[in-house]
Amino acid sequence: MPKTQTIYICQQCGAMTPKYGGRCAECGAWNSLVETVRQPATPANTSHATSALAVPISQIQPTAGRRIATHMSEMDRVLGGGIVPGALILLGGEPGIGKSTLLLQIAALIGTNQQPALYVSAEESPQQVKLRAERFGIDGEHLYLCAETQVEAIIDTARNLLPGVIVIDSIQTIATDALTSAPGSVSQVRECTMRLMRLAKEQQFPIFVIGHVTKDGTVAGPRALEHIVDVVLYLEGERFHSYRLVRSVKNRFGATEVGIFEMRSTGMVEVTDPSGIFLADRAQRATGSAVTVSLEGTRPLLVEIQALASPTSYGTPTRTVTGVDHTRVLMLLAVIGKRVGLRLGQHDVYVNVVGGLELEEPAVDLGIAAAIASSVKDQRLGADLAVIGEVGLGGELRTVARLEQRVREAARMGFRRCVVPRASDLPANEFGDLTLIPAASLAEALHLAIDEARD
Repeated sequence: MPKTQTIYICQQCGAMTPKYGGRCAECGAWNSLVETVRQPATPANTSHATSALAVPISQIQPTAGRRIATHMSEMDRVLGGGIVPGALILLGGEPGIGKSTLLLQIAALIGTNQQPALYVSAEESPQQVKLRAERFGIDGEHLYLCAETQVEAIIDTARNLLPGVIVIDSIQTIATDALTSAPGSVSQVRECTMRLMRLAKEQQFPIFVIGHVTKDGTVAGPRALEHIVDVVLYLEGERFHSYRLVRSVKNRFGATEVGIFEMRSTGMVEVTDPSGIFLADRAQRATGSAVTVSLEGTRPLLVEIQALASPTSYGTPTRTVTGVDHTRVLMLLAVIGKRVGLRLGQHDVYVNVVGGLELEEPAVDLGIAAAIASSVKDQRLGADLAVIGEVGLGGELRTVARLEQRVREAARMGFRRCVVPRASDLPANEFGDLTLIPAASLAEALHLAIDEARD
């Protein structure tokens, strides 16, 4: 008789080894190997392979035209126009960020009399979900709850109910009896997701799967499943801020986009004009404040970057950054000191992105540099001025992607001037009342933005 095999699986990268070790040889993580018993293949549980049916691609009927609307324009935008039948969608994020809230609302909106929504709660009881639904004003006439942790029982329930959408909350608490490892392990998470994927493709059920991750994404879950699912969404935002971003990092049915929501006591509410929201409380006459245009997916967002530079009280100056890359800010401080002549070696520098947003693209370099220079010189930028551009190590100002779209968003929000890279070659007379101010270097851009700021 074949014997069972004991292997050790890394819970961070999924690497397998026959022997236990304190450190994973693949990713270098400590104490991440978990013992797993793998059952060998036997004639009783091994199916004989048969030839698969191959058809010309011209004879296959596409499904892109018949998408299911979520009745949330921001979510439809992120999904590329709606939910594709048979799609397996992964929604990841930190615990408590609002994943269950968002999908509970979507399930209640999609469910109909003919095709109800099935919400599988493996972490909470139906009574707990009911309390949250009442708080959000969800009557749930076409929303069915199922408190189950066994994937085989969930699949049987779905085949009998024939729902219009299925929500699994969460994949870390679902397990199968075919494996002896604990729920949440890499082997359990992968096996359960593969079974849900087969259910979605065979029955054309759209399935949302919730996965919890830490800030570095190393917990078994979304990082181990991104190659299996069709769409990968991440719910981002600071827990102490009300705004949330649903960012698609993978979408087999459309472009990667971003949707913006506001967390309220009544649930997730769509933000239809994010630029106006993020600039609503901006102080018009404050120094150390600059407005730049970031591109999230294909959507331009006007955001305010604040900086504070004050003389240091210690030998080593402090560099505290929130919302942008810390290394990028250190590089900009070096460029400002070398190419512009503003010495910051004796100043503590604090940089913050208003609204809890995380900006990663280099197009916001000029906004960061302008905010820092404004604080050091104690001179404000004009309230009607926006700045856009990437800063190079030589102090040059480089053009950025979709610059025209960014400038049009600034003009729509009422800005009258915009500093842009000189090499962009934008038509100066196509932005209404907005005047383009081209600059070739960071020093020139700061001179135009600060030293010649209009009161």
